This record gives sequence, structure tokens and C-alpha cells, in this order.
Amino acid sequence: MTLQPPASPQVTAATAPPPLRLPVALVLAVLAGGALLVALPPYGLWWLSPAGVALFAAAVHRRRLRAGFWLGFVTGLVLFVPLLWWTSFAAGWLPWMLLSLAESVIFGLLGLASAWLSPVIDRWRGSWPLLAGLLWVAQEALRDRAPFGGFPWGRLAFSQDDGPALRLAAYGGAPLVTFAVAAAGGALVALAWRRWRPPAAGPALGFAVVAGALMAGPLLVPVYQPGAETATVAIVQGNVPRLGLDFNAQRRAVLDNHVSGTEKLAAEVAAGRQKQPDVVIWPENSSDIDPLRNSDAASVISRAADLIKAPILVGTVLRTDTPGDIENAGILWNPGTGPDLEQKYVKQHPVPFAEYVPLRPVARLVTDKVDLVRNMLSGDHVGVLRTGRVAIGDVICFEVAYDDIVRDTVTSGAQVFAVQTNNATFNEAEARQQLAMVRLRAVEHGREALMASTVGVSAFVGASGQVYDESGFNTAAVMVRDMHLDGSTTLATRLGHWPEMAMVALTILALAGALPMRRRRRTTNDAAEAR
Repeated sequence: MTLQPPASPQVTAATAPPPLRLPVALVLAVLAGGALLVALPPYGLWWLSPAGVALFAAAVHRRRLRAGFWLGFVTGLVLFVPLLWWTSFAAGWLPWMLLSLAESVIFGLLGLASAWLSPVIDRWRGSWPLLAGLLWVAQEALRDRAPFGGFPWGRLAFSQDDGPALRLAAYGGAPLVTFAVAAAGGALVALAWRRWRPPAAGPALGFAVVAGALMAGPLLVPVYQPGAETATVAIVQGNVPRLGLDFNAQRRAVLDNHVSGTEKLAAEVAAGRQKQPDVVIWPENSSDIDPLRNSDAASVISRAADLIKAPILVGTVLRTDTPGDIENAGILWNPGTGPDLEQKYVKQHPVPFAEYVPLRPVARLVTDKVDLVRNMLSGDHVGVLRTGRVAIGDVICFEVAYDDIVRDTVTSGAQVFAVQTNNATFNEAEARQQLAMVRLRAVEHGREALMASTVGVSAFVGASGQVYDESGFNTAAVMVRDMHLDGSTTLATRLGHWPEMAMVALTILALAGALPMRRRRRTTNDAAEAR
């Protein structure tokens, strides 16, 4: 396209051309969703995240608000329907689609907000990186909390487990990582936009430098290091007889697998071929038989603890006095004395559609598989379990996606944190998405971490986000490692949710500030959107 210089430095409603043609914008919206998808595990093309943001921004720029919403919704569908496919394994297609649609609606709001701010960008093109960063943080802040308590899967920050931007988590948590990635995308679209005169050499170089600095510059940022003191920690990944929905019918076999793995480790320790662990971590659902009510389960767990001569953090499902209600818990099981009920953590944030089903009567009209998802009750306290040798921040499964739950364990005294998870009813893609979150949390709080899964992926993670001793998927494994304890408190831990709240407040101010500009602007894109 041949471009002519504008008559004045400012792009006004009279001089700015209409938005991209709607069919072109639709293609860009689809490509944006695809780029955001493959940037996340298990694909791991982290460098496509800013490209996805840029494609999205180009698609919705200068559009009418309704069109911006629907283009955002399309991007959300392309991202979330395949990303959350594993949620259908437990309860069928309806909860999967309801969750994907709910997440996509929030992406629609992102598209609407982006279109609303078009006059600001038209006037000050250099604001595009800042506004993109703020809008994406605000969108994720909403998804982290709504609907049904939020579901943060698919955040830009969770795509950066192998990217330099991960290091920024130590200074502003996941929101700062998201801001950097989205702002880089804003710089890319500002550089590449061709609907009016492209920037002169100086501004073009500036946008390129901003994008490069945001994505590569964090390599120069130091990360926090843990303390010198160590504790020896073992992970037992017992595996299950069969993957899928049959998991809950194999409770005793799963428990026996974890007992057997611990007994083999005890034999290795006795023979001097392995170090004596200070604590052994079993995954979520390693005893899906309630050992506080079933004496046989309690007996075999006690035998394993006595043989290994160390406390075992047992992931278990506790029955309640109300039929159908359960608690997802981690209990410290000591050699000689058995369960320590003072060192018990009950999962605080059961996940909708995976661990309880909102609108269950409505969902049951479509599929009876919703009844395979039991009603999980919420815990009421932070998961810090003290073994005497090490204070463990216990985080169960999907809770690793929520900023406050992980931070609360560190501020309450956790020296390391453990993510107990059960991926037997999902797949390896979901497991690797969780591991990426564990890596971010380790950097965010300067604490070494581990993920213990029934079937994989289990791993130890260093405070710089590096992965040690990663297990395979759908296999048994036992891993032992000296984990560094404590360390200095990161800026992200000290600040908590304040960076995110500040960015959300700035987003609201930007949206409000665009109102008078929209009132003065003459709408010039009606004809273009009709094409």
C-alpha cells in the first residue's frame, strides 16, 4: 500500500482511515487465538505470546464496540476450547464448553475495551504498549476472580516458563510478567500498523527497542536465591492402573502403588544407595480412601512411614458427615504416631466443573457425567505444614494458578512449597501447564518448589525456575533431592496484589479518560465494517 504523510502530526477522526476490513480482522483474531494457544505448554512457543497480543490489537483497533467484543470472543474461543479440552474428561462436554465460553466472554470484554481506547491510540500512538499491557492485566484480574471464583488458566504469564520475562515475576508477580508480554505486543503492533503513515525512523526504532527490551531485557534482571540450609525431600509418583475416569474405582491400587514406591525407597536408603529423606511427598489423591475412617488404609500408610523413618505428606480425600461432600486434603503422617491432625491442609479453592459443578441440575439435563464430580468443600486456612525439619507450603492442584493462595503460604512461613496434584483424570498437556505455573511461583517468591503427581509430571523446581529431576507421564517414579530452604523475601511477595490493583486502577482511568475523546470523534468506520 502506498502511504502519504498526514497533513499534521496528529491522526484525527478526519484523517485516520477506517479499521481493517472485517474479514481481515476476523482472520487476525483467529490467528491471535492460535498464537496464544501454542505459546502455552505443552507447545511452549513462548515468543508467540506478544505476536498474539499484536494480532489481537490490530484486529480490534478502531472497530465499533460490538465488533470489538465479538472479535475478542472469537479469539477466546480459539484459545480456550482446545486449551481446556482436558476438563471434559471428568464431566463431559457441557462443563468444558461452559467454562470455555465464560472465559471467551471476558476476552470479548477485552476486545470491547481495546476498541474503546482506539481514539487514545490514534492521538498518541506511543501509548499502545502501555495500554495493551494494562488491558491484558485487567482482563486476567477479572478472569482470576470470575465467574464462579475465577479460573486463571491461559494467562500470558504462564506461557513464559522458558522465556526471559519469567524473571520479572520476582518483582511484580504474574501480573508484571503479563504486562511485559502484552506491552511488547503493543509495541509490535505500533511498529507494524499500516493504516496510516508508518512511524518515522526514530519512533520505529523506539518501538522495536521497547519490544526487544521487554522480551529480552529481563535476562539482565537478577532473581532471588534461596538460603544455604537444605532439607532432603522425596517425591513418590506411584502411578495408577489406568488413566481416565476409572481412577476413582482404583483407590486401593493407587494407594498400594504409593506405599510400594515408598517401601522401595526405604530399601534403597537402608542399603546406602539413597539419602535418608527428611520428608516424603505423596501427590493429591494418593490415598483416595479416607485413612482417618478406614483402618486398612491407615495401617499401610503407617507401615510406609515407619519403614522410611520420615513423615509423609499424604494427599487424601476426606469424607464428611454429609453424604456426597468431601474435602481434598494433605495430612502429615508421622512414623510411629500416625496422622498429625494439627498439620492438615484442606484445599481452599475447589475448581468449578472439575471439583464441583455449578448449576448441577441444569448440567445434569444434558449429561449425567456431572455426577462423577463430587461436591468438594473449601478449607479455611493457609497450607503451611511443619515437619520439624522443614515448613512446607502445601498447594493442591489448580490452586497453583491463584496468586494469593501461593503467596499466603510464603508469608505464613513456608520454606519451600509443594504442589500436590492428580493428573490421572486429565492428560499430560494439563500436567505441563501446571508445571509452568510452579516454575513461575518459584521465581515469584524466591522459594524452591516441587510438583508431585500421581501419574506425572512430577519435578523439583529451583528458585530461578529451572526444572530438576522431571519424571515422565503415566509411569511410576521416585525422586530425592536436597532442597534449599527459606531465602530473602522477594519484592513480589512483599507487594502482594498491589501491582495488579494499581494496573487495574490505571486501566479504569484510561477507559474513563477516553470518553470525551470518543464524544468528539466522528465515527468513520460504519461503511468499512459493513464490507
